[in-house]
Amino acid sequence: MARDEAQFKAAKRAYQSARDEGNHQEEARWANVIGDILKNRGEYVEALKWLRIDYDVTSKYLTEKHLLPTCQSLGEMYLRLEFFEDALFYQKKHLELAKDSDDLVEQQRASTQLGRTYHEMFLRSVDDHYSIRNAKKYFKSAMKLAKELKENPPTNKCSFLKEYIDAHNNIGMLEIDLDNLVEAQKILSKGLDICDEEEVIEDDDGRSRLHHNLGNVFMESRMWNEAREHIEKDIIICKRIGHCQGEAKGYINLGELHYRVQKYDEAILCYQKAHDLAQSMEDEDALMGQINQNIDTVNEAIKVMGELRLEEQNFKKLSRKLVSARGTGSERKWLLQQNKSLDSLIEKSSMITAWLKHLEFAKRKKRIASELCDKEKLSDSYLVIGESYQKLRKFDKALKWYNKSWEIYKSIGNMEGQALVKINIGDVLDCDGNWAGALDAFEEGYRISVEANLLSVQLSALENMHYSHMIRFDNVEEARRLQLLIDKLKQSDRKELEGPKTAGDCCPETDTEGDDYSLNSRSSTCSSPLTSNSYKRKLHNTVEELNDDAPLISFLHSKEVSPKFRTVAPVEKYGNPVKHMMASSRSSSKSSGDMQKVVNRKRIRLVLSDDEGEMHAQAGGSMAGPHSMERTATSDERNKAAAAAARGCQLFVSFKIDNELIHVEAESFGSDDEFDIDSVKAELACLYYLHLSKEKRSKGLLPIIQKILNEGKPLPCLEAVQRLRYLLAKGGVEVLVHGWIQKPLMKLYVDCCEDLTEQPNMKLLKRLYNLEVSEDEVILSECELQDVSVTPLLNALRMHGTIAMLNLSHNLLGNGTMEKLQQVFQSSGQSYGDLSLDLHCNRFGPTALFQICECPVLFERLAVLNISGNRLTDACGSYISTILKNCRALYSLNVERCSLTSRTINKAAEALEAGSMLTQLYIGHNDLISGNAIIYLLSKLASLERFSELSLSGLKLSKTVVDSLCRISKRLSLSGLMLGGTNIGADGALQLSESLLFENHELVKLDLSFCGLASKYFSRQLVETLVCGIVELNLGGNLIEQEGINALASALVRPQCSIKVLILNKCKLGLSGVVEIIQALAENDSLKELNLAGNVENKEIISSSQIEISLMHPHSSLDSSAAKEIDPARNGPCIVNRECNQLEVADSEDGQTGIEPDASGVNHSCASSWERIGAVESPLVEKLSMAIGMAKQLESLDLSNNGFSLNAAESFYAAWSASRGSLAHRHISKWTVHLSCQANKCCRLKPCCKRD
Repeated sequence: MARDEAQFKAAKRAYQSARDEGNHQEEARWANVIGDILKNRGEYVEALKWLRIDYDVTSKYLTEKHLLPTCQSLGEMYLRLEFFEDALFYQKKHLELAKDSDDLVEQQRASTQLGRTYHEMFLRSVDDHYSIRNAKKYFKSAMKLAKELKENPPTNKCSFLKEYIDAHNNIGMLEIDLDNLVEAQKILSKGLDICDEEEVIEDDDGRSRLHHNLGNVFMESRMWNEAREHIEKDIIICKRIGHCQGEAKGYINLGELHYRVQKYDEAILCYQKAHDLAQSMEDEDALMGQINQNIDTVNEAIKVMGELRLEEQNFKKLSRKLVSARGTGSERKWLLQQNKSLDSLIEKSSMITAWLKHLEFAKRKKRIASELCDKEKLSDSYLVIGESYQKLRKFDKALKWYNKSWEIYKSIGNMEGQALVKINIGDVLDCDGNWAGALDAFEEGYRISVEANLLSVQLSALENMHYSHMIRFDNVEEARRLQLLIDKLKQSDRKELEGPKTAGDCCPETDTEGDDYSLNSRSSTCSSPLTSNSYKRKLHNTVEELNDDAPLISFLHSKEVSPKFRTVAPVEKYGNPVKHMMASSRSSSKSSGDMQKVVNRKRIRLVLSDDEGEMHAQAGGSMAGPHSMERTATSDERNKAAAAAARGCQLFVSFKIDNELIHVEAESFGSDDEFDIDSVKAELACLYYLHLSKEKRSKGLLPIIQKILNEGKPLPCLEAVQRLRYLLAKGGVEVLVHGWIQKPLMKLYVDCCEDLTEQPNMKLLKRLYNLEVSEDEVILSECELQDVSVTPLLNALRMHGTIAMLNLSHNLLGNGTMEKLQQVFQSSGQSYGDLSLDLHCNRFGPTALFQICECPVLFERLAVLNISGNRLTDACGSYISTILKNCRALYSLNVERCSLTSRTINKAAEALEAGSMLTQLYIGHNDLISGNAIIYLLSKLASLERFSELSLSGLKLSKTVVDSLCRISKRLSLSGLMLGGTNIGADGALQLSESLLFENHELVKLDLSFCGLASKYFSRQLVETLVCGIVELNLGGNLIEQEGINALASALVRPQCSIKVLILNKCKLGLSGVVEIIQALAENDSLKELNLAGNVENKEIISSSQIEISLMHPHSSLDSSAAKEIDPARNGPCIVNRECNQLEVADSEDGQTGIEPDASGVNHSCASSWERIGAVESPLVEKLSMAIGMAKQLESLDLSNNGFSLNAAESFYAAWSASRGSLAHRHISKWTVHLSCQANKCCRLKPCCKRD
């Protein structure tokens, strides 16, 4: 320690001297040395500070070559501190620099570190497939480079033997985590053989790591003597070389070994020694926490062992009583009591991993079950014996007993038992290396559980199938499909469990038990071959009371667990200083007369994100220890949400395209009401392309899908999803390819994703596939892009070169992306040609505009800039001014909703010059823009010859501003004026309209929504002028009375009517007004879009419907006494109200009281008001349906929030589709009623995007 302190002080003096002299190279080197000394002390935070100094000095003053060692040191330090994203950043930079300088030595070091980081990320998650892939990739690359360097060293001074040995250790460690113990032992032993052959000294840290991991291998293989030998060698070497952290980890593993053989006193001593060592280090709090947790675990195990011995005494007492009761009527009673005691013993032995005891008790249980002549209990006991042999790693015997159990379950017709056994058989085969056989067994278990509607067993089987495809066969697509099925099943189960509890849901002694959807489980040493730190295992308590005659399978209840009991965990070298231990839990069951069945499960889930497939450091919170986990599938789950489970399973559809099987989630099909075949075609084309090999993808050709066939028949373009699922479940789905189209940008994007080891974003791929746009138009709105995940796209755009339009709206992009975009435009080589840049609704700040100001290419090309919906604030004022001055081609600028004030508007106005090309300006919905600022802006706009469209929406306009608008309208030929929400009132609107319409014949777009217009504005003359002279008119949010409705209807039937878009939402038209407006469209050939949302109140439809009902059914006016006849048990918990009784009353000859469901299956006594109202529609609703059918030229109609019933909405769609055929489209939900056509679908664009 004194020597270490002397080195530390000397290094600090040398650093200070170099800094004073200005010798930056020495300054950086000594900062690195100081950081390394602090790292070896365990003072990681302080070490990181010095390594950052090294990096800052090197990057500022030295060449890139000098960054290699500092990047390596920072990567290692961030890894030790578990900051994985930072670690990956520096390690990838290290590798990139090494490749640029063609330095194989540094490439090998960087690859090793990257493998370690991905390995640690993998250990801390349960669903990170990319991390394990990358860990394998980099570890193998490191070994290959180490071997090459060992055989051909760059200098005579270095043999690279150490790196080659460490490469074996890393790959062996990975094989342990994949439960490939034989392969791991082979690789690690080879590493030790190399050490012996090359005469590596005994006290070598590389040897210690190999001994450490071999100790883990032999411990998992239950070869205790060999495990102890290697663990002790690891401890001795670490002690001799002063590796304090490695020594502590060695003692933790030795404590785990003692724990597993129930030597608890020795385990405590080992943990105490590890605790003392960890305490001597500065920043090893996590390791300390793990050790303390392991000590608590051992103490709990000691208590359980005491309980087990007491229960053994109880069992012996019961055995003596049974001897005296032989041949009497109480013999069965004592047999059942023994069976109960054995269940408790089996449970407790499982909790402390005493598998030999577990086997002993399981065989006794078999004898008791034989005497009871209970086949189900006998098959249960066989299952437990199989589990014992499986945990003892005697796989042949385990298979023997599992097969016996399966035969009995089959003979008595117990489907659940058969499914459980098949899953356990699969687990044994997997542990034994028969991966294909394991997958077959899992699939058979799944088939049986689906046939028997066993939700939880389906889940267990799917998780094991998912594990096989993900880890054993590396079948990402199938694993993805199975993962989505797993998620749907869990969601279905969770929904069921969120319902109200009944008195029978929990017993009085355990009233805290919930309906946790997760499955009870029992510990395992081989059931999680993916990694030994993957899971938590859940164990069961003995319960006080039981039903003696009930079979085991009836007691498998899934209950909420409490983290009472925990087992210890060994740790691994070269990773996180702490490896969190496996947590085991005990759960109380309301009755457990027999031991619960166990279904083993592998590592659970694979989530393929659309963004960065490798960045899962956030999963670190779910770390687990080296024990594996297994699921218990419970029999009472078969009564839980069978229908929901079926719905979950049917959300996947398989398509066959060009001999490739593609799986698509049904959510891609569109809304819940309607199937969107275009979306499915796009996703199929993208998935097919991703299925191709790299060679086949080289041309960038994607299929143009003509038809999708189900049983030889084309799927309809529009079909309800529920109906579609039924169709697709009946047979295979084939896809006919019409031709092929080249998508170079998509190819570049996928290639860039591969280069960066990222998963392609499916939403982005579908946008790139868009057949309606050219390759120069890049429209990528709503793709969930972030500054990190957008990198492969930007790289692709840089290689693509030519871009005429780039739309990145509605993403999560920030200033970092804007800086990279500037580089894309600069490197494109395209110095002319208009460019449209749509960046609205992202996370850009004011400095994002600075990047435009610094890009000469954009000065020449930028024609459209939409950056609305970003918080730019007044800090962007000078940038906007520069853009208006320098971007000579700019004709459209949108800065709405950017938190701007008068200051920025004044700066923008000052920048406007007479020769400007500006044509459109949108500044609405900003903060505190004064009237003077707007008047000044208007005066400058009046000097522009080309200006024609202005948006002031959401700004409060005074009379002086309105006067100014009227004046400039006489000087400018405005084609569009948006004043929605400006509150100018009827007088201001009349003044403007007269100025705009009677003196300017160019106006085609006018927005006066929510301006407080009164009835005097809607005179017949003015309305006819508006409708006959304007193409898009928005009058929503203004009160339109009958006179205005008549004027609008009259204007719409005029042959001169030219309007195409009319918005009348929230105008209080009433049902009769809505009918009148739509009836007028029968003779209108121009109107394409009509919005009548929010114009009808519920009471208007209800009263109208009630009048009609009373005319049709005079006896339906029965008062509330009819409600008394309705049996609440028959009709459920719904409260029957007067409205329900007025709809329909059961006839006396029905043979029951209550309200019958109608033909649609809706029981109106319990239906929602949306379903009930309109069961008998009013005459006005029928007239509206007829009017909709007559408005044949209309392409989009919005009737949302008008209180229409489901029946009414369906009748509207029937009338709509009658005149439009297959082009008809609908979006109908509780409050939404959208009718549209294929070419003009509703909701396809957000309101802020419709302008373009």
